Amino acid sequence: MKTRMKRSLLQAFTLVELLVVLTVLAVLVAILLPAAGRGAASARRLKCISNLRQLGIAAQLYTNDSGGRLFRWRGEASGGGRRFWFGWLQNGIEGERSFDLTQGALHPYLGSKGVEVCPAMNYVKPKLKLKATGASYGYGYNIELSARDGEPLLDAARIPSPSRIVLFGDSGQVNTFQAPASRENPMLEEFYYLSVSEATGHFRHTGTANAVYCDGHAGQEKPLAGSLDNRIAGELIGRLMPEVLRID
Repeated sequence: MKTRMKRSLLQAFTLVELLVVLTVLAVLVAILLPAAGRGAASARRLKCISNLRQLGIAAQLYTNDSGGRLFRWRGEASGGGRRFWFGWLQNGIEGERSFDLTQGALHPYLGSKGVEVCPAMNYVKPKLKLKATGASYGYGYNIELSARDGEPLLDAARIPSPSRIVLFGDSGQVNTFQAPASRENPMLEEFYYLSVSEATGHFRHTGTANAVYCDGHAGQEKPLAGSLDNRIAGELIGRLMPEVLRID
């Protein structure tokens, strides 16, 4: 009788211990999972900032070699496509076009460093529409720094407060006019310039966009109040503050 009671008590104690252990594990998981998520988000943000700093250095080297002049965001048509600051993009159907980053204005100063893709830009989301056969560029150039066609290139010395003016930043656009996107099926796509008047900033780092400024330092920008495009749930596409883009 005593032996059976002792065995029963031991079994009950073991069950209590198991429940305690399971409770402790559940608490630890609840604590550690958000921390792990924050750590991953922080790592993505830091890699993105590193990409942008390298773009800023490349732009400075380009400017030094070009008599102090900056480059246009879009260049000439050639070979069935067009050159942009980031490379050559073939004309044709979205998602099927060829892309050649070696023809970008900054490529001689970047080589194959792999700075074109922000790790926080999810290229496998069903709502993302590729412009080329693969990822091309996830950053935008401040279009206020780009001379219009037929006008002389901007002298970098004319930029007031270079520490205030964004050079490159996280960018994207909601597309509703190029298949497979439509008004009924808005899709996210890469975009290549930041504009005062267009929602082309992508605030993909927990509500902020990473940016590199004309003096070379990097930072974060919040969206202009009321500018967010709500057509795609969870994608924070909007405009940057005008004062960090305009040079006049």
